[in-house]
Amino acid sequence: MPTYEYRCEKCGHQFEQSQGMKDAPLKRCPKCAGKVHRVITGGGGFVFKGGAPTPKFSGQTAQDAPSCCGTTNPCSDPKRCCGR
Repeated sequence: MPTYEYRCEKCGHQFEQSQGMKDAPLKRCPKCAGKVHRVITGGGGFVFKGGAPTPKFSGQTAQDAPSCCGTTNPCSDPKRCCGR
């Protein structure tokens, strides 16, 4: 659910409100009941979820990729990170 930012024209109170995208914009300030309008902000950007890329994205399988320092995580240059 998006978070919208509002500013009161009467008292200047600025606040955020989580609303559905189809919900009507708020009209009144919670502090003074003055008229409010949405403030245009830069937004939150992208939220990336999940782990680091795995060898399947680079065309290798997990068995083909070298392990790093005895771990199961693949390493692109074991000599550099493990000192081998």
